[in-house]
Amino acid sequence: MVEQHVQHANGVVGQVDGQVVPRYAGLTTFARLPRLQDVGPHDVAVVGVPFDSGVTYRPGARFGPSAIREASRLLRPYNPALDVLPFQDAQVVDAGDIACNPFDIPQALDQIQAGVAALVGEGKPFVILGGDHTVALPSLRAVREAHGPVALVHFDAHLDTWDTYFGAPCTHGTPFRRASEEGLVVKGRSAHVGIRGSLYDRRDLLDDEELGFTVVHCRDIERLGADGVVDRVLERVGDARVYVSIDIDVLDPAFAPATGTPEAGGMTSRELLAVLRGMRALPIVGAGVGEVSPAYDHAQITAIAAANVAYELVTIMADGARS
Repeated sequence: MVEQHVQHANGVVGQVDGQVVPRYAGLTTFARLPRLQDVGPHDVAVVGVPFDSGVTYRPGARFGPSAIREASRLLRPYNPALDVLPFQDAQVVDAGDIACNPFDIPQALDQIQAGVAALVGEGKPFVILGGDHTVALPSLRAVREAHGPVALVHFDAHLDTWDTYFGAPCTHGTPFRRASEEGLVVKGRSAHVGIRGSLYDRRDLLDDEELGFTVVHCRDIERLGADGVVDRVLERVGDARVYVSIDIDVLDPAFAPATGTPEAGGMTSRELLAVLRGMRALPIVGAGVGEVSPAYDHAQITAIAAANVAYELVTIMADGARS
């Protein structure tokens, strides 16, 4: 209920007070934030997209948004790493889920795009809780309507720039090829981070480069360190507006076992959080965290990682809204 949420002097409605209502009680919104319909104008929205009809191996990411929300109950109002009070400095809301057709991918993409566009309005930032990575394509389409083409910073074990899968042009392995072809991303300003694992052919890498992306391979992260990865990303992006897309399988299966296509040798959760914090100065206009398949999780390991990744993104956006 609205009256359980902390009311700040600046008019912002914050979290349910964890010292009044235990964190395991009440509605399961992201970080126990107010629902969109319970507040006035918002600054940052978190929205679920429970869709996984584009997966090519393990299913179950349709249950990711609810698992991430459940794992987010322990998130607190102050982010000491960035010295920001995200839920006090900006009106952050949980906008619920975008319902989409699980049997018709093209129709689902249209529904997702319309749902995201309604939240973005004239340019408000948002964080999507996925869902499989197919949802990044309609999200980028909605972002282009508000901002024009954006730089993409894509954290993933996989390139997701394949052409088709079993003849299907839109799956979780193809969104960024379609995005490049449609002019949704700025070629020469976009990057993949954390790429690793086997490929079908070396041509996969050459095609990706021709589409306008650069790659920070996961095998280079130990050598570069988090700061070195941040430097590579900042240099690549320049002054462009940014969309951040995170497949939770960018993390090693030790840190994120519950995902559709796990790959050994991934980032640690600490490395990923450090890189995201280093990106705080970028004008991030939208983001997504997905590919959490909770049936494969153990003790909420993957969902907790995804919830904390989303928290860092929300913090950066709230800090930007404040300034």
